[in-house]
Amino acid sequence: MKKLTILTLAIMACNLSNAQESRDKKNKTIVAETQQPITASGLWDLGRVSAEGLSADGKTLVYGVSNYNLENNASEKNLYTVSLEKGEAVPFTDQKGGETVVQINPNGDVIYLLKGQLWQKNLASGKAIQLTSGEMTLENVKFSPDGSYILFSQPVLVKKYHSKDKYPELPKSDAYIYDNLDYRHWDTFNDGKFNHPFIASFSGGKIGEPVDLLKDQAYYSPQAPFGGTEDFIWSPDSKAVLYVCKKKFGTDYAVSTNTDIYRYDVATGITTNLTEGMNGYDNAPSYSPDGKSLTWLSMKTDGYESDKNDIILFDKNSSIRFNLTAHWDGTVNNFNWSKDNRKIYFTAATKGTVQLFELEVPTNIKSKSLPKIQQISSGDFDITGIVGQTDNKLIVTLTKFTRATEIYSFDLKNKSLTPLTKVNDTKYAKIADNKIESRVTKASDGADLFSWVIYPPNFDPAKKYPTILYCEGGPQSALTQFYSFRWNLQLIASQGYIVIAPNRRGMPGWGVKWNEAISQDWGGQPIRDYLAAIDDISKEAYVDTTRRAAIGASYGGYSVYQLAGVHQNRFKTFIAHNGLFDMKSWYGTTEELFFANHELGGPYWESKNEKSYTQFNPIEKANNWNTPILIFQGGRDYRVPIGQGLAAFQLAQLKKIKSRLVYLPDENHWVLSGQNAQVWQREFFTWLNETL
Repeated sequence: MKKLTILTLAIMACNLSNAQESRDKKNKTIVAETQQPITASGLWDLGRVSAEGLSADGKTLVYGVSNYNLENNASEKNLYTVSLEKGEAVPFTDQKGGETVVQINPNGDVIYLLKGQLWQKNLASGKAIQLTSGEMTLENVKFSPDGSYILFSQPVLVKKYHSKDKYPELPKSDAYIYDNLDYRHWDTFNDGKFNHPFIASFSGGKIGEPVDLLKDQAYYSPQAPFGGTEDFIWSPDSKAVLYVCKKKFGTDYAVSTNTDIYRYDVATGITTNLTEGMNGYDNAPSYSPDGKSLTWLSMKTDGYESDKNDIILFDKNSSIRFNLTAHWDGTVNNFNWSKDNRKIYFTAATKGTVQLFELEVPTNIKSKSLPKIQQISSGDFDITGIVGQTDNKLIVTLTKFTRATEIYSFDLKNKSLTPLTKVNDTKYAKIADNKIESRVTKASDGADLFSWVIYPPNFDPAKKYPTILYCEGGPQSALTQFYSFRWNLQLIASQGYIVIAPNRRGMPGWGVKWNEAISQDWGGQPIRDYLAAIDDISKEAYVDTTRRAAIGASYGGYSVYQLAGVHQNRFKTFIAHNGLFDMKSWYGTTEELFFANHELGGPYWESKNEKSYTQFNPIEKANNWNTPILIFQGGRDYRVPIGQGLAAFQLAQLKKIKSRLVYLPDENHWVLSGQNAQVWQREFFTWLNETL
């Protein structure tokens, strides 16, 4: 009887298990059937998360969510809070205009910027209070540690470039007059205004008489065009301001990357260069929590914007300057001090992802013993930033190819990640997921070439799929688990394509030598890497070799133009966005000439650079073009000006090659307008449907 009971129970348990397994399979089938591939409009329906700051007690995270309204063609951002103990997220602000946190005070008062004015609201309770008002619009605000001063930036008219300033008696003229380069930058012509840092006394919302730290000087701080609050800080004692500036003007400015960190003494007005003799980019200054050490990011070479980025430490007691990462074969993205002053945490690209690293700050700086550096996170994701530290955890931002930015806590003890925000979880639950794999190919020179491969939802290896080679820009940008609202590899793959994205020569994450290998070899080994990657995956039975495409923007667009002349009928179609087509005309019209000088070797009239302007110049292979091509071109792109796209389109048309030009007159090197982005996506996929 006892044996029968045990046997009966075992059978019942087995039946229950089988029934549960059947239910699980059925549920998974239902979920899979209700999930749909992500669409272009669905992509822009996602909330865009920004980490804004931690409360002083480390118990509350403030974050922003921007939602885009395609009908209004505008974005609205509001602030939220989440308890790090309970995990509860609640709305914090609902004002129109987009709030950005300036600081969170120990008493829980959150100071934030809205429409150029300061507001205050407590984390616990209370209404929002406007602190400042008036004609002055505040930008990039920071308060001194003692609360008595405010630091902010403003554009200041220093040069009279516009005719309305030079000739006020001719008000209907719209001419610009220049004697130097730096006459335009990114997407704006220089109107004679330069960003300057200001300090002023601050009390009870009243701002005193502002002092311009760069009065009458034609220099930028924050840096143009993307510099912000990271470009200046207060000293811990509130007696000085440190700011980042490239103190060069005109043509000298356009050919150099030599930014320095300057110290402005509030009492005396005396300015001192803290990085004298350091010739590349020096930026992101930060003090240790105890105020004894100053750190910043530094590149060694003037004119090389993608040089190895190191963390430099300046010890105030010994006056010693020490490169903490000189011995490490990588390049730093961003960093944060640990609360106990003993470690520095940083992010860096590594093997197709961006991960967390830590270094132990030497206790004896004079010995200059090299610090221990180790990677502390791993996985198929990018840790894109470090928000701060609370107890034994780091608060970080994270993306994947299939997930937009969310905020996580990273446990320093067990090395685990826990989501703090779940802004888009409900929407992703309705989106079909994609299989993503890594792939290693032997390049033409025998080196291992890593690629990410993104497959369509419900991928079936028994079927054949059109396959797309994705060419990354930069050219020294890392190709990791990024999330883009334009070049979204999940979106592309979800329309029924296989996407292969190689980490070709020039990309960070594979050592400094690999990173540097692309300079002055744009059309050489990097292009051979692309061909090796597409040839390798084409050996798979599921790749339809009669339907292959190459796509890319910027250097990726250059790659497409170059491949159009050398691909030997591998590809059935091409898509290029703001690509470089004629290196001579590009050199004559681009704005950051330091980039062109380093990457191409110098100007086209110097014979030593002949290869960059002949063999590695897409226009020189125009006679080989025979493949359909879609060309996107922004009208306000001064990095890769409009003539590049127009010349490529004209070539294709005159050779009677199926081709299309999508001209975006108000877009720069990117596509920022939501409705323009929808046009971009629709034309992109229409073209692929027509030609692939």
